[in-house]
Amino acid sequence: MQVFLLPFRAVILLCKSHCLSSSKLQSSEKCKQNQGKMNQTKLGEANIFSQLIFSWINSLLRLGYAKPLVLEDIPTLLSEDEAQSAYKTFSSKWDYLRRDGKSNDQRNLLLEALFRVHWKETIFAGFCALLRTFAVVVSPIFLYAFVQYSGNERRDRLEGLLLVGCLVIVKFIESFSQRHWFFNSRRSGMRMRSAIIMAIYQKQLKLSGLARRRHSTGNIVNYIAIDAYRMTESLYWFHLGWSLLVQLGLAIGVLFKVVGISAFPGLAFVLIIGFVNIPFARTYNKCQSLYKVAQDERLRATSEVLNNMKIIKLQSWEQKFKDVIDLLRENEHKFLAKSQLKRSSASVLYWISPTIVSAVVLLGCLLMKSAPLNAATIFTVLATLRSMAEPMRWIPEAASMVIQVKISLHHLNTFLLDDEISKEESKKSSNSFEQSSALCVEIQGGNFSWEPEESAHVPALRDINLEVKRGQKIAVCGQVGAGKSTLLCAILGEVYRLSGSVSVNGTIAYVSQAPWIQSGTIRDNILFGKPMEQTKYEMVAKACALDKDINGFSHGDLTEIGERGLNLSGGQKQRIQLARAVYYDADIYLLDDPFSAVDAETAAILFSDCVMAALRDKPVVLVTHQVEFLTEADRILVIEGGQITQSGSYAELLSTPGTTFEQLVNAHKKAVSELVTSDTGNMDETRRIHENQLELPGESCSEREGSEKEISVEGFPNIQLTKEEERETGDVGWKPILDYFYVSKGSHLYILTILSYFAFSALQATASYWLALAMRFSKVNSAVLVGVYAGISTFSIPFVYSRGLFATLLGLKASKAFFSGINNSIFKAPMLFFDSTPVGRIFARLSSDMNTVDIDLPPSINISTAATIDALMTIAIMASVTWPVLIVAIPTVIIAKYVQGYYLSSAREFMRMNGTTKAPILNNVSETSQGVVSIRAFNMMEMFFANYLKLVDTDARLFFHSNAAMEWLVLRIETLQNLVILTAALLIVLLPGKHLPGFVGLSLSYALTLSTTQVIMTRMHCNLSNEIVSVERIKQFMHIPPEPPAIIEDMRPPASWPFEGRIELENLKVRYRPNSPLILKGITCTFKEGTRVGVVGRTGSGKTTLISALFRLVEPESGRILIDGLDICCIGLKDLRTKLSIIPQEPTLFRGSIRMNLDPLGIYPDNEIWEALEKCQLKAIVSSLPKLLDSSVSDEGENWSVGQRQLFCLGRVLLKRNRILVLDEATASIDSATDAILQKTIREEFPGCTVITIAHRIPTITDSDMVMVLSYGELVEYDVPLKLMETNSAFSKLVAEYSSKYRRNSKQS
Repeated sequence: MQVFLLPFRAVILLCKSHCLSSSKLQSSEKCKQNQGKMNQTKLGEANIFSQLIFSWINSLLRLGYAKPLVLEDIPTLLSEDEAQSAYKTFSSKWDYLRRDGKSNDQRNLLLEALFRVHWKETIFAGFCALLRTFAVVVSPIFLYAFVQYSGNERRDRLEGLLLVGCLVIVKFIESFSQRHWFFNSRRSGMRMRSAIIMAIYQKQLKLSGLARRRHSTGNIVNYIAIDAYRMTESLYWFHLGWSLLVQLGLAIGVLFKVVGISAFPGLAFVLIIGFVNIPFARTYNKCQSLYKVAQDERLRATSEVLNNMKIIKLQSWEQKFKDVIDLLRENEHKFLAKSQLKRSSASVLYWISPTIVSAVVLLGCLLMKSAPLNAATIFTVLATLRSMAEPMRWIPEAASMVIQVKISLHHLNTFLLDDEISKEESKKSSNSFEQSSALCVEIQGGNFSWEPEESAHVPALRDINLEVKRGQKIAVCGQVGAGKSTLLCAILGEVYRLSGSVSVNGTIAYVSQAPWIQSGTIRDNILFGKPMEQTKYEMVAKACALDKDINGFSHGDLTEIGERGLNLSGGQKQRIQLARAVYYDADIYLLDDPFSAVDAETAAILFSDCVMAALRDKPVVLVTHQVEFLTEADRILVIEGGQITQSGSYAELLSTPGTTFEQLVNAHKKAVSELVTSDTGNMDETRRIHENQLELPGESCSEREGSEKEISVEGFPNIQLTKEEERETGDVGWKPILDYFYVSKGSHLYILTILSYFAFSALQATASYWLALAMRFSKVNSAVLVGVYAGISTFSIPFVYSRGLFATLLGLKASKAFFSGINNSIFKAPMLFFDSTPVGRIFARLSSDMNTVDIDLPPSINISTAATIDALMTIAIMASVTWPVLIVAIPTVIIAKYVQGYYLSSAREFMRMNGTTKAPILNNVSETSQGVVSIRAFNMMEMFFANYLKLVDTDARLFFHSNAAMEWLVLRIETLQNLVILTAALLIVLLPGKHLPGFVGLSLSYALTLSTTQVIMTRMHCNLSNEIVSVERIKQFMHIPPEPPAIIEDMRPPASWPFEGRIELENLKVRYRPNSPLILKGITCTFKEGTRVGVVGRTGSGKTTLISALFRLVEPESGRILIDGLDICCIGLKDLRTKLSIIPQEPTLFRGSIRMNLDPLGIYPDNEIWEALEKCQLKAIVSSLPKLLDSSVSDEGENWSVGQRQLFCLGRVLLKRNRILVLDEATASIDSATDAILQKTIREEFPGCTVITIAHRIPTITDSDMVMVLSYGELVEYDVPLKLMETNSAFSKLVAEYSSKYRRNSKQS
């Protein structure tokens, strides 16, 4: 007995070597902390033996067994595995192929480049796969030899031991070659993935405007989340496909060797199965392609919805957009169901083929007499056909995966070959300009278009001639859509230059019209990769009027900004963006309407302290609608219809009557004329206001500082808005699996799956046992033997079909339930959830995690269940022949379970951390896509590229060690199972007495499949443990505390509510979170019905929060808001929001048509839409488009100017005609003349309505019936404008500042 236990003891010692004492572990952790840096992976210093058995990962697994791993515990990658190395090698091959290729080349250059880079690793992995294939095919020959040996009357024990030795060598070759095939294939796949992700990111930084419209942000995120990540497994599936074909061919050769021509009927049946599968495969692949397209469309729409959730909630469009997503998901799920059911049906052929083919072959032997029907023949045939079963089952799967990889390569190749911004668009000098060169920007005869020359119908800019000299301040003005922003883009090289030349001499800083803010801290956004210089930093913060805002934040400038600056006001975002530009200290400044989002007093500070003082020696091109600043400009350009129609100083332009410039100035003069007459003219007071940075009245410097201190104290808990991503730690046991069954309500389907497969496996074992048993009785003739075997095998077919069907139905049911749960939860989540949760984090759940639940989990559950039953059945059959094998088998199973648990302690954390490291990759690429123009303008592509490399490497190092740990485990499990096979073979050779050849054949035919079965079981159990993490992650977002219900049946307001539009605020207090400071601090006032109320206050004073409270984006902490006497907190959100209209501060358009954007619910006829377009000054431009109302709107409305987007938003409210209208900086991005027309339109179209206007243009406020002044969340003043202007009020000081500007303009003109 001790002889049998010797190898068993050796394995125990091997396992013990991985479990050092915890005291050593703790001391190693302390050393690690003292070092203060991560170690590189141990693979680089491992010897050949350590690499062979994966022992180099022992220390990490030991640490993971002792405590839950965190990201800092994971070693860094070797340099050759890092993204930078992978991308550099790939990039050189890619660039060579692009230069070498022809324009009409139909080759997939991406595939060719990848092959040229990775051909050595591919050949090595292929050699390992081939070695493993030979080892698998040789195994049935050993079975034949063993059965022949056991049937000999006189057995030579030495011969038997030699057979055992050879069998063990073959099994170890199979094991080691397969492990290194899998590991190296995935390692190469990881390098390919990293290189492609970086290539996508780099391409994104170079995409032209036209290409950006073709590839939306959602598309680019999808290229990484789905297509690039698919490359990880591509080499594995490629090698699996061809090696299984070789294995099938060799197995057929063995079959011919054993049974001769009797193999032909079996081979014919195999070919029939193959031909029958062709239509299945075609249908399956078609469904897969359609599923992929449907998934892309759903993810694109999801990305758009997540990025624009605020406007969706304000307009109460949740149900509409949820229905759109549900419809897209339904279409996606339809193709998923079709493909999975086809796959399930096709798999039946491969599960039953070994038994049916074996029956046909044995029948051939019976009829053709080409081989005797003895135990050696029968069980060698069975073992050979079992080795054929693996190819029969997995070749279609491999083919399917290779097709999916091909589709992904096509997507990626198309993207990487798309149009880039031309390096010749502008001849920029990256160095600072020479002192001798006074000319900074020069455009000569420039014609520019957003379309390339061959498809450009009308240039966006025509005959542009421009010179900007050092220190010059150039102002650019014009009406909405005239081409002002396009001129800046022409200087930046963002548009196609059809003719002429552009020369830029020096570095550029650019401030975009729509603020682009990065996730991170305020400091990160201002520094923008530059080193911290405290004095300069403070000067910039003050010049950009940010110092007091920074002091007001509980974390100062280390306050984390939510995604896209969601926790900042529009003015704060614009000033941070301006501070970024000033701190950058560029040679040339391009400012695109930077004052539109800030109030008048702040705009005055920014213009004087920032543009005129901080940038006094810099050339500045300023696009602006604020006419009051034009007098300070050295030169003014007036753009009309894409041409510079006027150019000169303020006085020169005014001297020419009847021009566009005169119209703009006259509109401005008319607007401020009332202010001038009402102004007290107290210039000393105005001067004092300016010196004190426009402090509000009744609030001294010390009082304001006290207010800021109060805010800091209230924010004492120091919790940032963006929460760290949650993840489970440790072993959560069966909970996720039980959650999977509970949510899907599919427990009964799983039970039926188990019963079906158990019946199938039992019948298969019975058929094999019958063959062994029949060998004992000479009375059983060959016809009966084959007939009974065929009958039992045929009877098992319905069970294997039902098993596949039940498992597929379970997966589809779970897929539908989980998506429905998370989608419902997200649409019902409050706005705070979206403010504090990065979109990439939500998107990861709806893309990669959902893909895991759709595609990966069902087969993992199915196959792990089947492999477990097969393993138990195999051990039972082996024990029935040689029961002493249980002495080794049972402890082996126990040790295997322990080793698996040891591995899973680390593997679970790998998978959980991987979920949190993938989201930043997607989030960052989305953020970069939105700010790519700014990144290019600042020439910061290299910095962003380097930061992205770190994110990719962090994700890759988790995958790398997870992959290595899996192979570590499987190698040890295989070693244990090889011990069981060795024991069974030794027992046959060493135990006294004669063993019946039939039972020897039966035992060994099952024993040879044990290691494969055990490996599949272990791998699938581990995959299941890893993939079930996606269930955990999705379930986290299925239980987001919802916002109040959309409709409360018992509290529904009348259909005609609000009757009058009276709004009463009663001691209104609002904070965004329980531990955050109060934003509104007890506001009490009444907006009378039918009045126009202007709301003013310094940026960040709480104006937008007041609107959020009115729409219940945030619930009041205390106090009430009454509309016509009805407490809005008592009714449903939909009933409230549909009765209010808003034009938001940041205009939002959706991808689709003009009609869809104006009327998403489809309730208005075309004539009313055209009427609304006419009133908001858009009818002329829409009428000129070929498709009229069906003309396209690209992602986020990028093919329309910001001003035009705001006009579209005005069109929406003109259609709704509600009694309460909110204008939140509604006309900030349009010129004064258009603003005046629109204000008149609003007055005419909304008579008797309550209009609440937040505006930074004082004239927009002065014709209001009432004015509300807010300061730091408190109501400072609320009265009639004329009354406020007659007193020493905050409002009068705002007017004084504004009118003093006007006076200066008048004097200079």
